[in-house]
Amino acid sequence: MSSQYHDPVLLQESVDGLNIKENGVYVDVTFGGGGHSKEILKRLGKEGKLFAFDQDEDALANAIDDDRFQLINQNFQFLKQYLKFYGIRKVDGILADFGVSSHQFDEAERGFSIRYDAELDMRMNRNSELSAYEVVNTYSQEDLAAVLFQYGELRNAKALAKTIVDYRTEQPIKTTDQLKAVLQRFLPKMKENKILAQIYQAIRIEVNQEIEVLKAFLQQAPDLLEAGGRLSLISYHSLEDRLVKRFIRAGKFEGEPEKDFYGNINVPLKKVGGLIVPTTEEIARNNRARSAKLRIAERI
Repeated sequence: MSSQYHDPVLLQESVDGLNIKENGVYVDVTFGGGGHSKEILKRLGKEGKLFAFDQDEDALANAIDDDRFQLINQNFQFLKQYLKFYGIRKVDGILADFGVSSHQFDEAERGFSIRYDAELDMRMNRNSELSAYEVVNTYSQEDLAAVLFQYGELRNAKALAKTIVDYRTEQPIKTTDQLKAVLQRFLPKMKENKILAQIYQAIRIEVNQEIEVLKAFLQQAPDLLEAGGRLSLISYHSLEDRLVKRFIRAGKFEGEPEKDFYGNINVPLKKVGGLIVPTTEEIARNNRARSAKLRIAERI
């Protein structure tokens, strides 16, 4: 399954960024098809250990048969809690690829892709109660507009939300094609796919609480890392990348970095190198890599 599941983005660059020690302990918090995990295992010695997280049960079929490897079927917002269960309090590196996997996009019934008609779902964890159907059909006009504006960066979010709410008073919106038809007047031919992608992104982020999960993960990471341990983080849209960049720089999401008694900036991480993006060759090979941004940080 894994060979068709996901083509890992920035594979060598992200794993290089971890600066792997042969006998270290590492975590891949977004296992997916296991591409990044396999590369980490290649670089680990016999005493090394790799833990991986994925909340999507489909990913369990890609589990790697290796004594050094442990796959945990959980959301990575529970990173610290589950590592503690396995007796791990400190690690040498953490890798995260925050994108939706190719498998999730390509499974039409999951409702992630604008290419297919499917029920409104978009749940990364299919046991979750909140789906795209609930967001589209039960959120108030005000809340729906906020989701579309904040997570889709759509300037006409209020008009989009009103159109959805007006339509659903007559009948529920059950499928992706139905949603597209309802919003057709906002989808000019030349920009249809771009705008639909923004709408889908906004709903998907809300369904999976992706921003809250990312924040919870970042806040845990410095405490888990050994001094000199590395974070290797791949983002795909500006909302994620801004949070990652700011947290590395300031150790928080808002306000200025904390300072000690003498006025020295007191932050847990320092950036390593600059922003890394895919090569034109990688984008030609894997179009989903086109918006990827890799940032690497080290525990001070």
